[in-house]
Amino acid sequence: MNSLSIGITFDLRDFYLAAGYSELETAEFDSIETIDAIDGALQSLGHQTERIGNARELIGQLASGNRWDLVFNICEGLRGNGRESQVPAILDVFEIPYTFADPCCMSVCLNKGVTKSMIAKAGLLTPNFAVVRSAKELWRFLDQQKLTYPLFAKPIAEGTGKGVTSDSKITTEADLVCLVQDLLARFDQAVLIEEFLPGREFTVGLIGTGDQARCLGTSEILLLTGAEPEVYSIRNKEHWVGAVDYRYLSPDSDPTVCEVEELALAAWRVLDCRDAGRIDIRCDRHGKPQFIEANPLAGLRPDYSDLPNIALANGHSYIEFIQMIIESAKTRVRPPITASATSKSEFATAKRSAL
Repeated sequence: MNSLSIGITFDLRDFYLAAGYSELETAEFDSIETIDAIDGALQSLGHQTERIGNARELIGQLASGNRWDLVFNICEGLRGNGRESQVPAILDVFEIPYTFADPCCMSVCLNKGVTKSMIAKAGLLTPNFAVVRSAKELWRFLDQQKLTYPLFAKPIAEGTGKGVTSDSKITTEADLVCLVQDLLARFDQAVLIEEFLPGREFTVGLIGTGDQARCLGTSEILLLTGAEPEVYSIRNKEHWVGAVDYRYLSPDSDPTVCEVEELALAAWRVLDCRDAGRIDIRCDRHGKPQFIEANPLAGLRPDYSDLPNIALANGHSYIEFIQMIIESAKTRVRPPITASATSKSEFATAKRSAL
């Protein structure tokens, strides 16, 4: 099965902006340039494509009887801690395979507290942390506080640096109270508090699934004099020119990168991520790499997003990069099973009996 019919699901940022949503609410959504690039790459690889759109549009298409061999899914979702799992869950109901993680993995990785609990349980290094869901829990945390300053606080279920600013690094209890109360009010979700790691920061690109997964490459994130200091904030991400330098490194020339990639690959497998994505890692004051968070649904905008840039830096064109994703996901594509007239009748009879 070389040529596939591939539907593309996505949240187009311009669509939501036109509907009245804010710049911050739509920060994780994709531009038309990203959709064009993915669609063009898939067609260059010989596949037949159809642009589906967001979760609601997917439901409409499925209700109309439309089906695809595979769905290339980059939907982030709009609301809730399980928003990234919505499209995968819908497609699972209809037994249509798709790229990237399943609903369980998507939900786990979006909730940074659950993710870190799994990573720590697996024996992998991650900063000590606490989760605060309300003002009452904040005061309880302060009474029982066992973390060591400086601390770092951010919304528990956001990406693209949303809620992360130069104030996210905290050195006093007063600043912690002020920031956490602000985050609880602005984002209406729990806040993750963890010990701040002052060392080098990396993002690792991964490709493949399970035992077939491997590191695609590693980028070190270096903040320049024009950046918000010490944190890879939403401002630094969106206005990176002159603020951030991305240095692409090899484990052969940097022993720390070797440790970083070993940790990233282990975390990828523990979390059961699939096809392609990123693991973010930062070093402690002793230079030891520790897990920060996972992104099983990474940005794919060419010449901008971390993951395709890592692929390019390691000799893979954008089309080759998309092909690697498809090759990984294609292992889950199965020939359609056509039920016999007898089995259909038996199913209908069983359904009526159950009702």
